[in-house]
Amino acid sequence: MNSRERVLKAFKRLPGLPDRVPIQFDLCRQLSDHFGKQLGIPVNYTENPYEDVTYRISANELRVALGSDVVITGASVSDDYQIVKAADGTWLNEYQMRMRQGDIYVEVVDYPLAHAETKADVDAYQFPDPNAPGRFRDAEALVKRYKNDYLIFGDIEVTVFSLAHQLVGMEKLLIDMMMETEYVVPLFEACAEYQTQIGLHLIEKGVDAIWFGDDFGTQVSLIIPPETFRDQLKPIYKKMIDRFKLAKPDIIPILHCDGAVADLLDDIREIGFEVFNPVQPGVPGHLPHDMKSRFGDKFSFWGAIDQQDLLPNGTDEELERDIIEKISILGKDGGYMIAPAHILQNDVSPERVLQFIELCKKHGNLNL
Repeated sequence: MNSRERVLKAFKRLPGLPDRVPIQFDLCRQLSDHFGKQLGIPVNYTENPYEDVTYRISANELRVALGSDVVITGASVSDDYQIVKAADGTWLNEYQMRMRQGDIYVEVVDYPLAHAETKADVDAYQFPDPNAPGRFRDAEALVKRYKNDYLIFGDIEVTVFSLAHQLVGMEKLLIDMMMETEYVVPLFEACAEYQTQIGLHLIEKGVDAIWFGDDFGTQVSLIIPPETFRDQLKPIYKKMIDRFKLAKPDIIPILHCDGAVADLLDDIREIGFEVFNPVQPGVPGHLPHDMKSRFGDKFSFWGAIDQQDLLPNGTDEELERDIIEKISILGKDGGYMIAPAHILQNDVSPERVLQFIELCKKHGNLNL
């Protein structure tokens, strides 16, 4: 069974069970460079218009060599885009957000729509050109190289809600959502239209799944009330999936949504999402038994391994025990791809990354 068949069976798109739970992981630049040098594999980076997505869609040659069962691609920055750093070290990305490098992730320090109030303000804003030269060169090459052996995910993370708050600022957006300020829904619709165009291009190149990404939860609760999600956002995601399904009826819609979001999962399934990621561990409502019993007939799960504390700091025994628990519960009768809940950062040692992969393979056929 090759990786493509393994993931399709885990996601219940092919009959029967996979031979083992499939594996996926993302690596920060330091880990990618380390393994690339160690294994003698050139590391190819696809620089995404939103910088942190870069590490979702890069180093595929390296990751499949290490044991990943999927290939993840997405849009690149335009050939015409150049980073020009100001004296303070900040720069404008293609969205015209002013960025700076934080300790781990990049951060937005100035928002291009910080003063938006009306639909006209949204209409005046210019998104990056989906058709710009070079935008999908890497995607096309990856699909051509890996399509027969691996399932190919097209990543449009930072999709609607997250893209909107990176354009406006989180505090302003949340207040304006509650106040039903004129620009809010038009901005969501504009973000959705832009990412729909990106997704349609990726489908045209041959991806098998579209991976959305918006975070609606904190470590303890939802960011916004369920009613606000249903009124302002749910119809927009439904329209996006309908358009992707029209272009490719068998496309697999996947949602990455951090935080404690169990209270939205019925709505998320009604929208049309089939795979829920990252199943963030350690937050209310996300215990493996709860996830599998409440939502196992609605979703396949992808993720669930803690990268905040367990992977960098846990003992070998704790890591193995957690992997066994997640595979035996979330992977029972299929429906699970194991992965860290976020990009592995350089507080996780290379040795621990390899240990994670080997333990996942060792215990991967529990209860299948």
